[in-house]
Amino acid sequence: MELSAIPIEMPDGLNVIIGQAHFIKTVEDLHEALVGASPYLRFGLAFCEASGPCLIRCSGNAQDLVELAARNAEAIGAGHSFIVFLRDGFPVNVLNALKLVPEVCTVYCATANPVEVLVAQTDLGRGIIGVVDGMPPAGIETPSDEADRKGFLREIGYKL
Repeated sequence: MELSAIPIEMPDGLNVIIGQAHFIKTVEDLHEALVGASPYLRFGLAFCEASGPCLIRCSGNAQDLVELAARNAEAIGAGHSFIVFLRDGFPVNVLNALKLVPEVCTVYCATANPVEVLVAQTDLGRGIIGVVDGMPPAGIETPSDEADRKGFLREIGYKL
């Protein structure tokens, strides 16, 4: 078995969701879930088939994000994996809808941080074994850090 860390190409201002699903109609169902979450959300998604023609199936409402998802899905190359890039919305707004899609088995991450996907390759193919999401902790939150966190959440409209 060979292990690889695949860096995700992620321009500033985007969020990414990476997961595992199990059926060819995943791409349509993920698309419908995302469209239903917000009329303002812009997204692109790609899904790697694991049988039949083994194609990367793509969809979205922003062509640049569809192309970005396709490139990253190809780099990951793991069967039944999917990747979604979001603009004008956050994972917190769509995650429950995506998890409720019947084909979705696992969500590995939902983040705006730098991400590496840990991939194992065997004679059968490639599979995601985990992700590295962001940087390690720099310390324990102080009262000042807590005040900054609470202020930021109110500033961006997530808390009153």
